[in-house]
Amino acid sequence: MAHIELQNQLPGIVGLLTQFKETAKPLSELAQVLLRGDSTLTEGERELIASLVSARNECKFCMNSHGATASHLLDGNKKLVKQVQDDYRSAPVSAKMKALLHIAAQVQQGGKHVTERDIVDAREQGATDEEIHDTVLIAAAFCMYNRYVDGLGTFAPDNQEVYDQHGKELATEGYLRFS
Repeated sequence: MAHIELQNQLPGIVGLLTQFKETAKPLSELAQVLLRGDSTLTEGERELIASLVSARNECKFCMNSHGATASHLLDGNKKLVKQVQDDYRSAPVSAKMKALLHIAAQVQQGGKHVTERDIVDAREQGATDEEIHDTVLIAAAFCMYNRYVDGLGTFAPDNQEVYDQHGKELATEGYLRFS
């Protein structure tokens, strides 16, 4: 049961966004820009970043929702998503993506954990300044989203089918339905 009274039975951030429309709009618009806006990173890669940060923050709802979304955007590759969540360093992603996931993992620990060496490594693997920027912002935003969801004790279903359906909707419709 959530720490506050919700007027709906919806899980995770969905219940919060449904009830609190004033904050739903900017939060949804930010997610849309970060995860669906113009970028040289694919939507699937950006969802992997969100899913990794959520896994490291132990935010069950966001980890499963964005993991499912990433899977839908990556041709149903649930195994890859799980590998990234468990150990991005050994996951079968590009060297550039591993460097960006490392930066995201550092941001999850705290912004000052990102070092100049991390940035140099990402650039050496072909990451652009925009991709580094987007990675840091996605990671930072998902720390906020994760803390919002878990700080209010929202409901996180155990049924993976719920996340798969939610992920399919996010992959096809995006994030603006709550704004």
